[in-house]
Amino acid sequence: MSTHAAATRGSSGNVIAAVCSFFLPGLGQLCQGRLFTALVHFVLDLVLWLFLLGWLMHIWSALSAATYER
Repeated sequence: MSTHAAATRGSSGNVIAAVCSFFLPGLGQLCQGRLFTALVHFVLDLVLWLFLLGWLMHIWSALSAATYER
């Protein structure tokens, strides 16, 4: 496990990323430097909102950002 604060579970960097991802799925992943994952979360969110299930992506994206470890 890394000793860098922004790379550990529950760190302030991950909490900020989780909040960003909750409001706009993929934004927290983008803040963490995970461009491909951010794009996937954003596109899936758009697709799921067509079926009124986009709120699921908001929760999944926030959890993904919060539990990310480098």
